[in-house]
Amino acid sequence: MSRRALITGSTRNIGLAIAERLARDGWIPILNHARNCDGASIALRSLQKLCPETELIRADITQEKDVVRMIDDASKAGPIDLLVNNAGAFLLKPFLATSLDEWNQIIASNLTSTFLCCRAILPLMRARGKGLIVNIASMHADRRRATPNTLPYAIAKAGVSLLTRTLAKTEGSYGIRVNAISPGFVDTGENLPSSDAAAEIPLGRIAQPSDIAAAVAFFASNDAAYVTGSNLEVHGGALL
Repeated sequence: MSRRALITGSTRNIGLAIAERLARDGWIPILNHARNCDGASIALRSLQKLCPETELIRADITQEKDVVRMIDDASKAGPIDLLVNNAGAFLLKPFLATSLDEWNQIIASNLTSTFLCCRAILPLMRARGKGLIVNIASMHADRRRATPNTLPYAIAKAGVSLLTRTLAKTEGSYGIRVNAISPGFVDTGENLPSSDAAAEIPLGRIAQPSDIAAAVAFFASNDAAYVTGSNLEVHGGALL
């Protein structure tokens, strides 16, 4: 039986690249999006060429009821073997210009959503005695760097990093591995760094979404069977 992977925020950019890589590796991807749009349908059709069993579930993962329904719907055709908490909005704005609504949105979309999805799926994984969770954090978070223009995002991702390590410790005895990936600058066509940023990265380029997908594929492989509580930095050496 093919393994099933639920990837949040997976109809575009990094999430879609993760779904595509997992489909090529033999997984059945379950896509998630929050709003009806043509892009979601296009992503579904594209993935179904790689894996006809690909599913698409609309759910706002900042809302508890939506998350519970999403996990239930995703489990109908078979258990979820892998959860990738990828969704999360980004905000580039000075701290004093950040509104409370913006703060709440960034915390909810990045940290609260990860909490809700993990809390909903862990009982199912515990019951099976196995499972894998991969959380997408950020290079801005794990080193506890001062980040004056991305503070809500960095704080949320730091929470994701700590949540990852905590769950790895509490869930290991149930056969569940929990890891994180901390991307650096990724070329998604949005929120790109300055044009000279690549020159400051030791590997000389901005990451592609496929680079992040490859890291997820590693954690999802048998080669990572003894890896849990890890935060894999994928930033080309930007923080060295």
